[in-house]
Amino acid sequence: MYQKSIVHYMTKISIDILFIVAIICCILVPFSSSWLFRYFGIVEEGALFVKAILMASGISCVYILWQLKVIFKTLLQGNPFIHANVSSLRKIAVACLVIAFIYFVKMIVMPTISTIIIIIIFVVACLLCLTLKDLFKQSIYYKDENDLTV
Repeated sequence: MYQKSIVHYMTKISIDILFIVAIICCILVPFSSSWLFRYFGIVEEGALFVKAILMASGISCVYILWQLKVIFKTLLQGNPFIHANVSSLRKIAVACLVIAFIYFVKMIVMPTISTIIIIIIFVVACLLCLTLKDLFKQSIYYKDENDLTV
């Protein structure tokens, strides 16, 4: 009934690589050198604020990638329509909303056009995850009802 494809495995490998890279980036944020801030035009007074923004959003991204790993684990096992995935999608939506809020605070302090775009992207991602969560919840209901009739 369910066939695992190479795309599923490649996506899982990509998420695993991104997860490791995100952890490394989060670890390196406090040690970011002054030349990097000079390159992007960030003054020393704002460096701590930028590091806090990057650390908070990085941790949220690591959390999102962890939840995606959980979802892909169930996908590769052949049973993605379970309540744990509904919970994971809800957690991803909350993490996206947290990132949008973090960058909303950044927009108030250091407004840029890219910050507005980041906020819009993560609000849309939050809405997408909430829609997928409801879709998964409904499919679980249909699957359970179908299993009871057989």
